Amino acid sequence: MNPRQRRGLVFMAISVLVALATFFVVTGYVSNVNSQVGSRVTVYRATKAIEPYTALSADNLEPVEVPERWVSKSSVLRMDDLQGRRVGFRLNAGSTVSGDMLIPSSSLKQDEREVAVNVNSVTGVAGRVRPGDRVDIYAVFAEVPGLPKTVKVLARDIRVVSIAGEQQVTKSDEQGVEEQSVIPVTLAVVPKVAMSLTYAANFAAEVRLVALPNDVGTNRNGEIDKFDASQLGGKAIPEGVDQ
Repeated sequence: MNPRQRRGLVFMAISVLVALATFFVVTGYVSNVNSQVGSRVTVYRATKAIEPYTALSADNLEPVEVPERWVSKSSVLRMDDLQGRRVGFRLNAGSTVSGDMLIPSSSLKQDEREVAVNVNSVTGVAGRVRPGDRVDIYAVFAEVPGLPKTVKVLARDIRVVSIAGEQQVTKSDEQGVEEQSVIPVTLAVVPKVAMSLTYAANFAAEVRLVALPNDVGTNRNGEIDKFDASQLGGKAIPEGVDQ
């Protein structure tokens, strides 16, 4: 082997060593980056500004892969989780949608509507019932022209959707203005019952919730639907009618 061949062999050996060194340096760098970034997950971002209560869909959202450690768990969603859902505030383009932004889905059936009534915080049982409980709804009519003073059952076995905190409302009548403590209760009812509740909330002297037993199979046959002076031996006279 002549000197030129030996120099060529040395250069080749050096090239191989440099290539190996470069390979290990790059591999180490990539490994270090991966260890810092970690695995990647898919999140959904707004492709354009989304106004409040606009239905989310593939038309205004796009999937983006990001390092898992950079996002919260509530942001890792599927399109099935977002399709048709709504957010109660404006989303700017590029904003990531998370589960805690979404307005809760309604639990109503097709024939149900939500209606809210104010229950007296003292005489009502709002402090005893919880969302999901079933109640009867009574209304006391005392000052409605043409109606006898009576207590009526407006609806039976109604599902409680939500209960808000105690609030102060102002009620005015012939005696003046009065502050009352009430608890707003949202109920799931059919449209006909929603109308009767709305009427009672505006014209009845009082609307009460009546808590039911936990045993849904309780026999309730024979329960009366109304009560007036005649049940006490008197005479139920409509308002405005001379006695």
